[in-house]
Amino acid sequence: MTNPWLVAGGLLSAGASAAHLTIIVGGPRWYAFFGAGPRMVRLAEQGSPKAALITLGIAVVLAAWAAWAFSGAGLIPRLPLLKLGLAAITAIYLLRAVGYVPALYATGATVGAFAWISSAIVALYAAVHLVGTLQLWRA
Repeated sequence: MTNPWLVAGGLLSAGASAAHLTIIVGGPRWYAFFGAGPRMVRLAEQGSPKAALITLGIAVVLAAWAAWAFSGAGLIPRLPLLKLGLAAITAIYLLRAVGYVPALYATGATVGAFAWISSAIVALYAAVHLVGTLQLWRA
């Protein structure tokens, strides 16, 4: 039986992965628009491969998370450590959702609209993964 919450979670993670790839293609303006820190924007402006490699790494991780969600949903073959992996992914999304703004405050960084909006979006990702993972765990 398909788990619709994990299908949604997989689509969200896949979409976030694709967004990170488009940011690489879009260049410095896209990094700035999507809330990358000033250091990442500077690296992109300087043509440093470091910004693209970091962003690519994030995209790969998000794509892997999409695969784990799709596996939990029953859309692709079962991946190793499925329940544990989904629990870890959910925990990371939850930590990002609740920890990003306080971390910015703690470091004295500017806390703008991006921080609040992205935290709310990631909280949605966390909630979707949590419901889907709990359903899988109880199945």
